[in-house]
Amino acid sequence: MERYNLAILTKKIYDSNLLFFSLKTLRDILNVKKEVTLFSIIRKLLEAEVLMKVEKDRYLLKGAEINDFALANFIYSTSYISFESALNFYGILSQFPYEITSATTKKTIKKIFQKKIYIFTHIKKDLFFGYEKKNDFIIALPEKALLDQLYISSKGYKKVNIDEYDLTKLNITRFKNYLERYPKTKQFQKSINVLKKYINI
Repeated sequence: MERYNLAILTKKIYDSNLLFFSLKTLRDILNVKKEVTLFSIIRKLLEAEVLMKVEKDRYLLKGAEINDFALANFIYSTSYISFESALNFYGILSQFPYEITSATTKKTIKKIFQKKIYIFTHIKKDLFFGYEKKNDFIIALPEKALLDQLYISSKGYKKVNIDEYDLTKLNITRFKNYLERYPKTKQFQKSINVLKKYINI
């Protein structure tokens, strides 16, 4: 059938204006119902270097300029950029993180793609808030990224040296509002008490 012609299929991919493709997205764009046929077409698109495989059922447009943060959102959803990556993005933490760090309600996991490390750290569903879409990726607001960092640090998963943080960039009112939604554990309160030496909260 003509709709399975590789040139026509390739045009459909480019006309979609998408950079990331899940299996469902490809099925919808290419209008292919049978799974066997779909996988056969995907294989041809990979061979023709139209698509690049990221992992199972996850593909990129070959040759496209991909933002690391957008790719992190795509690789493991639902997630948002947080912790060191978000803090560095906002200029709160000057040290550039080696890993791209995200918060997720799923299990904590590490993924590697093209020699870059993507870390997804589990947080409770109650704490999955305080993010926004910026450009083409979803990222925590500065105050949320810092609270995520402090919270995970209080559990012993990350180290925080407040001296390295530029806290002048925080919206204190928003920080206080977000703080109210975090569990008042003993260890977390310790982290907040340290922070109180630097900002009025």
